[in-house]
Amino acid sequence: MRQARFASAVEREAKATVAEALSFDISPPDTSQDVTLAEQRMTQLHLVPLLLCAMHLLCGLTLVIYSIVAGGQSLAGAVVGPICLIFALDGAAAALIRFRERLHLLPHNVTRLICGYVVVVSALWAMFSLSAANPAMQLSGLSPLLIGAGVTFTAIVAIESPPMTILCGLVGAIAALLTSDHPMLIVGIAALSLIVIAYSVAGTRTMIAGARQRLQLDADAQKALRFVIEFENSGRGWFWETNAQGTLSYVSQQLAEDFACEPAALLGRQFTDLLSVDGSSEGPLREERTLGFHLSARFPFSDVVVRPASAQDIHWSLSGNPVFDENGRFLGFRGIGTDLTEQRRSEQEITRLAKFDSLTGLPNRALMRQTLDEALRNAASRQKGCALFLIDLDRFKNVNDTLGHPIGDALLRQVAQRLISVMGDHGQIGRLGGDEFIAVLPGAVESGLIESLARTLIEQVSRPYSIEGHRVTIGASVGIAIGDPGRGNADSLVRDADLALYAAKDSGRGKHMFYAPAMHSEAAERQLLENDLRQALERDELWVAYQPIVRTAGEEVCGFEALLRWKHPSRGPISPEVFVPLAEECGMIGKIGAWTLRTAIAEAAHWPDHIRIAVNLSPIQFNDPAICDLVSSTLMEFGLRAERLELEITEGVFLAEGDATDETFARLKNIGVRLALDDFGTGYSSLGYLKKAPFDKIKIDQSFVRGASSSVNRNGAIIRAIVTLAESLDMDTTAEGVETHDDLQLIRELGVSQVQGYIFGRPVAFEEARAIANSTRVEADGFKSTREPRHRLMRRALVNLGGERREIRLRNISAMGALVESAETVTPGQTVTIDIVGIGPVMGAVRWAQAGMFGLQFTDVFDLGRLATKPTVSDQPQASPWHLGQNRKAS
Repeated sequence: MRQARFASAVEREAKATVAEALSFDISPPDTSQDVTLAEQRMTQLHLVPLLLCAMHLLCGLTLVIYSIVAGGQSLAGAVVGPICLIFALDGAAAALIRFRERLHLLPHNVTRLICGYVVVVSALWAMFSLSAANPAMQLSGLSPLLIGAGVTFTAIVAIESPPMTILCGLVGAIAALLTSDHPMLIVGIAALSLIVIAYSVAGTRTMIAGARQRLQLDADAQKALRFVIEFENSGRGWFWETNAQGTLSYVSQQLAEDFACEPAALLGRQFTDLLSVDGSSEGPLREERTLGFHLSARFPFSDVVVRPASAQDIHWSLSGNPVFDENGRFLGFRGIGTDLTEQRRSEQEITRLAKFDSLTGLPNRALMRQTLDEALRNAASRQKGCALFLIDLDRFKNVNDTLGHPIGDALLRQVAQRLISVMGDHGQIGRLGGDEFIAVLPGAVESGLIESLARTLIEQVSRPYSIEGHRVTIGASVGIAIGDPGRGNADSLVRDADLALYAAKDSGRGKHMFYAPAMHSEAAERQLLENDLRQALERDELWVAYQPIVRTAGEEVCGFEALLRWKHPSRGPISPEVFVPLAEECGMIGKIGAWTLRTAIAEAAHWPDHIRIAVNLSPIQFNDPAICDLVSSTLMEFGLRAERLELEITEGVFLAEGDATDETFARLKNIGVRLALDDFGTGYSSLGYLKKAPFDKIKIDQSFVRGASSSVNRNGAIIRAIVTLAESLDMDTTAEGVETHDDLQLIRELGVSQVQGYIFGRPVAFEEARAIANSTRVEADGFKSTREPRHRLMRRALVNLGGERREIRLRNISAMGALVESAETVTPGQTVTIDIVGIGPVMGAVRWAQAGMFGLQFTDVFDLGRLATKPTVSDQPQASPWHLGQNRKAS
């Protein structure tokens, strides 16, 4: 029906009027279709000169023969001249049509010239007929014949062109009127001319209408073909067609390319043999909806997903309609196909991105939640537990901020590979986002295995990384929660592991912690403290204390170290080892550090010009690109000479070595400030840092200084080595934590440049620090020696006193002696042998005695490792992270 309506519309548009038929050949064309039609009609004129020439030849020979018979050679000679002229015009007309393209003549111009040629030829015949009517020519009998034959044949030859036919008819009618005395002949010629003209006009109208219709159909077909080609070339789809037997009668190039052949190779093959229906269809009527069903039932179908029978992973979506002729006879199917391959891949990629991390390829938060839920369900059904690891990378933000996100992304990829290697078949590793990872260990509840995996995981992640020429070192903290079978859910397990992770980070990082119920209250307390810390600056709760640094030789003050303090309005003083790590984690360390630097420089401006101020910089502050500008502008604001400022940094700044770290060192040295390496000796590669960083001072950690004069340790030898190293590198040295005169004397003997510790003063407020700075020197004030580390315990022992074996109790014990509770009386200097239960005899001398107790000094150094009871409290200082230094120096 649609095709019939379309054909009817084309037919209406193609109809030609009488006026168009009369003027079409001699008028310029109006449309591109008329141009094409005019070119086609020009082919009909090619034979006009030739046919007229043949007619002229026939008539001319007849006339010449008749002239010879009737009047002799003289009459024949008179006839030859006009005939030759007509032949010449025939040749000119033929040449005009033959070479019109070279002469660049348009069809309507050529038709006009041919019309002129026909008129001239017809006129010549008419004139010749008039001459033949002259009695002197003796051809009067031929006059009507010449007019009738010449003009009629000319009109018949030119019948395809109404203008030519009309001109021929006019010339013939006029010639008959002038030459004939018979009215019937004149009427006959006129009637014949009208008939020929009418036939010419009718035929031309039909021809023009038919030609226009064909041209329109051709144009529509070409347009449709272009649409098809453009559509197929766009890659959005292609066309196919089958005949009534189901064999392919048309296929697009794209379809053939999927089979690696030419379209012709597929023609004649059964369409269903090339395809297989996707087995993903659902529902009870899946089989009835297959492509084969639709084709055999001759039902239209749409968006049937199929796969070609090829080795490639390709998917198509096919739609088709049956085709019938006007009599209802089935002709086949015609339809369209769309390549779903890229769409399927995109959908798969979307699905992958929805479940996997795009950076590391690990399962993401959503998929790991599904994994955890499934693990807990299986744990309930199999009565086996499930362990959950939450893993947080230590110092990763520092790497990201200093070396850039591309380096950070590469680091995360390497970390992911190490985590996968460690976890193996024990569990599934995933990434939650940022620097947080997760591991689900179904069925794993053995504490030994879990602890081993956690330790190995931390060790592997903490190994150095090499990324684009940068040596990067980070760490990891792990929080562990174990879900009992049938109890708890994923949310509570994640919350517990998160609390354990916070506890691990709070305990110094690089550790693993198991969840304990008490962590809930600790987390709440930590959150309250963090909220208070965010407002501490605005409430003026933070203040800076100053601890003097004294030259070893003359005991004069050469500087102060600025130590941050927090006095909470309700909690009282908060230890720096508590709030400094908290400030780092919550992002407040930059703001607090800048305030500390500004306050310390402002106070140092009131001191004598030779007194320096030392300020600690956290690794986060040091790696801030704006730190150099902050230092420079603050020095300029308060008028403090740059060499009076000493910035103390720890080896934490080197954990993300790169150009940014070296550039910051260079810029700070250009400003003129001094740089000190704090807590030297507590790290694992400080010598490498000394080789490349422009330090002016090494600060010997107090863990080596306190008790250095004791004969039971080798701290003195370590300090001597550090001093020798510093002198070789032209650096000063400062011994931290000096508290006794014995340690001070040893420090002097070992050549340490400066001393800092309680022996010369505790950290004080700015008023007292200003007074100390204006004094000439300070006096050492402290105990003479360091008491050996003592362990508080209650241990039974036996002793021989007065010839009897008595029971005593040991309260405190160290490597050099013990505090003894005894009801028996002893005298100082008395030698006794005590038999410690479970250990054995130990000999010593009484140093002092009073009612109920006495002090015993061992003859030989006692190995505390022999004690079966683990010590609970130790006076021996231990190494700790840099941010605990402020508290240690204040303790």
